[in-house]
Amino acid sequence: MKTASLTLPSALFAALLLAGCSHPTYYAPPPPPPPAYAVPPLIERAHQEGFRWGTQMGARDISNNLGHHPRQDRVFHDTPGYEPNMGPYEPYRDAFRQAYLDGYERAYYRR
Repeated sequence: MKTASLTLPSALFAALLLAGCSHPTYYAPPPPPPPAYAVPPLIERAHQEGFRWGTQMGARDISNNLGHHPRQDRVFHDTPGYEPNMGPYEPYRDAFRQAYLDGYERAYYRR
């Protein structure tokens, strides 16, 4: 009788102790972030050349009081710096002209 009276409380005590001891829920880590977008060399070169030429022509126009006309400059239409082994011309031309306009605006308005 004495063992039966100790067994029940011991079993209840053990059950209470072990109630919260289950394994924690496993959560998988999130996937790694996507790789950073790398600008193709053709576009990078077009941005560099276009911005450089745009700042030069914008500074020239403001210093000579020639007015704001970035799309009329020969450099804007000729898109210098392109070489056929770099890749297709059209993406280079478009990137060059956009960078040219950005550089021209920055130099002309001194931003």
